[in-house]
Amino acid sequence: MALEPERLRGAVGVGFATTRGDLALLLQRADQADRTLDEHETRLEALERARRPLPSLAALTSCVALAVTLWQSAGR
Repeated sequence: MALEPERLRGAVGVGFATTRGDLALLLQRADQADRTLDEHETRLEALERARRPLPSLAALTSCVALAVTLWQSAGR
């Protein structure tokens, strides 16, 4: 009879150790996911900053093209 509580205590100890290991693995994966998300956010912000001048450049190009077209048609 005295052997059963010891066996149960050992089983509970192994279960807790397994649970702690699984929890540690989940926390590690969550940290990795957070780091990856931060890296992607940084890259996305850099891409957005690099893209901002493009609409202004397109508008400037179209204005120059319109001016050249008007100048050519006025010269004829």
